[in-house]
Parts: sequence; structure tokens; C-alpha cells
Amino acid sequence: MKDLKHFKSVSDYHKLANLSSPEHPLISLVNYSDVQYPEDIDTIRWRQDYYTIGLKRNIPYKFFYGQQEYDFNEGLMTFLAPNQVMSLASNPNVKAGKPEGFLLLIHPDFLWNTALATQMSSYDFFGYTVNEALFLSEKEEGLMLDLLRNIQREYQSNIDKFSQKIIISQIELLLNYAERFYERQFITRKITNHHILTQLETLLDDFFNEPTLIDKGLPTVVWVSEQLHLSPNYLSSMLKSATGQSTQQHIHNKLIKKAKTQLSGTTDSISEIAYSLGFERPSSFTKLFKSKTEMSPLEFRKTFN
Repeated sequence: MKDLKHFKSVSDYHKLANLSSPEHPLISLVNYSDVQYPEDIDTIRWRQDYYTIGLKRNIPYKFFYGQQEYDFNEGLMTFLAPNQVMSLASNPNVKAGKPEGFLLLIHPDFLWNTALATQMSSYDFFGYTVNEALFLSEKEEGLMLDLLRNIQREYQSNIDKFSQKIIISQIELLLNYAERFYERQFITRKITNHHILTQLETLLDDFFNEPTLIDKGLPTVVWVSEQLHLSPNYLSSMLKSATGQSTQQHIHNKLIKKAKTQLSGTTDSISEIAYSLGFERPSSFTKLFKSKTEMSPLEFRKTFN
């Protein structure tokens, strides 16, 4: 088992990568071509307390994020939230060449008492897994690199009362562009997204057709995501882009469709239908059904009598 280290500060990563001390204690742009990991890097795991935004290529390592293993590919951007456990191992699939790119390390304390501090949770891509990274065109990559360098130039200059505000605005601009480019990525991958939608429909149909729902309970967003081999955040973002509805809404839609079939085609009581659909309490079923149809289950059934 690899040792688990706790990187509390930006400087902890600098020490791991054999870099000089960061110029700012809470934010640092690392040139990946300067990184020199120790020879025993494959024996180390770490949990970090800072955000990492990476734009890298030709990286000679496999990246372990949680329990999953990934290869880096060219032209991709990754966004990692604090408290993630990571490790590296040599990647024989990468041809010889100098690693390129940058890592922007941001400690949450740098965002303290700013609007961005509370907005960070709204950027769903910090919850995507590495294989759901952002692929950039040459023009998009150039724009992102300019923003990263602007951030670096600002914290390298003489710090004054405007410095944090200017850096924060550059970070926010970078994240907003990332949202735009992810939306473009969802649109340009229509065939893949259609395939995922088909898989989702089949998965939910099969789930709600099983006779053991009374024991299994309702499907969760996490369970659905795991079955489709996607992170919950990425799946919901993709579905919102393609259909305007989140994963939870798709689950509810399928559930209501099944409930309508039972209400109109059987004489089962409302409670029996609720339990058969995986609800622990009939009142929860009635509340959801009414919120989706503006009728109670009983009122809906009466329209067929």
C-alpha cells in the first residue's frame, strides 16, 4: 500500500516536484516542464487541500484519481477540487519527449471572503473524473494559457490592494470559459451523448420493470452514474445540455411514467404502488407525483374511471 501524505499547502506540492518555494503562499502556476518528481513517486499517494487546474500534454505518468487509473492525452484540461486522493505511476504509452503545460494551484484561503469562494461549488467540472477532461482547440488552448499567464504575472508583480481582486477576476474568467468550452464539447459529441441517453433509458426501464423495487428502493443519481461509468456531475451536465434535464429529473420522469401505467391499468392501492416503485412512504410518492403532474395519484386514477 502506498504511503498517504497530506499536502496542506501549495508549497507542499513544490517540495514533492522539487521546485523552488512558491512566489505566493496561496497560489502558484507551475510549469510542468520544470517538475521533477522523486524516483519513488510511484510509492506515494497524497491528499491535497487546494484546487488544481491542469493544462498538460506528453505527461509520462499514469494518473490515479481515487480508485480509477487514467492516461493523459494531448490538449486536455483537468479541474480537481480539494480533498482528492491522487498518485502517479510511469506510463509506457507516452513516447519520449519533454512534458509540457501548466498546473495552477489555488488554496481555498486565497478565495476567502470573495464571491468566487461560494461560487466554486457551482462549477460542476470540479467533480468530473479525469477521463471526462476538457479537450481544447488550438485557439481555446491559447486563450486559456493567456489567462494562466495573466494570473502568474499579477501575483509576481508588487502586491497591492487590487492584486487579489484582479487575480480572482482572471480565475473566474478562466472558469467561465471552461463552462463554455464544456458546453461546446457536449454539443460536438452528439453521437456519444445519444448513445448515453439510450443506455440511460434502457437502464431505467430495466430497473423499474424489476419486481424487487420494494426491497431495492429508488435508483440514485450515484448508482445510475456508476452503471454508465460516468461521474454524477458529468452525467447531469451532459444531460442538461442534451435534454435540458438533470439525471434526477430523468429518474423522476421514468418513475412517473411507470406510476401512471400502474394507476391506470391496475386496481392496486396507492400505497401498494408506492412501495412497488421503491418508496419507503406512500406520502413521499404522492408528493412527488403531484409535483410532476399537478394531480394526486388518486385524482389521476379517477380520470380513467
